[in-house]
Amino acid sequence: MSAATARPSAAAPRAALTPLRARWQRLAAREQTLVLLAGAVIGLALLWWLLLAPALQTWKTSAARHAAVDAQLRQMQQWQAEAQQLQDAPRAQGMDAQAALRGGTSQLLGERAQLVLAGDQATVTLKAVPAEALAQWLAQMRSNAQALPVKAQLKRSPGTAPAWDGTLVLALPPG
Repeated sequence: MSAATARPSAAAPRAALTPLRARWQRLAAREQTLVLLAGAVIGLALLWWLLLAPALQTWKTSAARHAAVDAQLRQMQQWQAEAQQLQDAPRAQGMDAQAALRGGTSQLLGERAQLVLAGDQATVTLKAVPAEALAQWLAQMRSNAQALPVKAQLKRSPGTAPAWDGTLVLALPPG
């Protein structure tokens, strides 16, 4: 194979454009102006759709995105502060944790909860405990007794107010 047949010659693209140039020359000056104007309009439309419109859309929505990210950051900082507070809180030892668990359970849940202590675990049986009371109790047990839920089998209690039935197993700190 010769070098001339391996690569197309530089004259091939020129030959392909020859009919287009001849057609352009046959157009009247007014038609050439209209074709150039149409090409400019298409070029500007492509410039708008491909470059400017996406950038403008990003710029318009950036304030809302920035506000959402700021809200997420504040929430994460709040969680960090809460975690730090829990880490810095004095640790309850075995008997202290059990006493805190008994006191908090009777104070916040009363007759609606039955507490059974077994070593480093506590099992709480709930009957129609209001959701708000359960949330407060869990928060108090986490902070005062360092008791962490390890198993929960809860179902919504029938009735009008949101309440829970079931059992919670809590891990107590060693001691």
